[in-house]
Amino acid sequence: MYQRILLAYDGTAAGQKALLDCKEIAQWGRSEMHLIAVMPSPVSSVAIEGWVYDPETAAAERAQYQAILDQGVQRLQEAGLGARGVLSTGHSVDEIVRHARQIQAHLIVVGHKHLDSWAERWWRGSVSQALIEHSPCSVLVVITR
Repeated sequence: MYQRILLAYDGTAAGQKALLDCKEIAQWGRSEMHLIAVMPSPVSSVAIEGWVYDPETAAAERAQYQAILDQGVQRLQEAGLGARGVLSTGHSVDEIVRHARQIQAHLIVVGHKHLDSWAERWWRGSVSQALIEHSPCSVLVVITR
C-alpha cells in the first residue's frame, strides 16, 4: 500500500500527532519512514522580517531543527520502524514535494492546526493545502485542535 511515507515534521503538537498517526500506518503497512524538517531560508527571513543575517544564530537555529528531527526519527526507531531524517532549507512546500519525488514517496503526512482568526489564515497560508495541490502522491493531513 504505502511503501514509503514522508512525514513533514516540525516538533509542534500538530507534528507530534501526525507522527503518532503516521507510526500506526507505517507499522500496519511495514512502510519505510522518511522525516523531513524544513528550515526557512535565511535570505527569505531577512527580506520578510528585516533582520541582519548572523551565522551564529543560523547555526543555532539549524542545530535546533536537527534536534527536533532527530527526536522524531528516534521515536519511530524505538517503535521498531526503519526511519531516516533529512534537514532541508527553503520553502516548506517546495522542499517537501522535492524530497517526496526524490524518494518516490507513496504518502506525505503533515500535521495541521486550525487557525482561529482570518488574519492568521491570510498571513500564514496553509502548508497542507499547498501540499495537496503540488504533491506527487497522496497527502494525509492530521488535524489537531
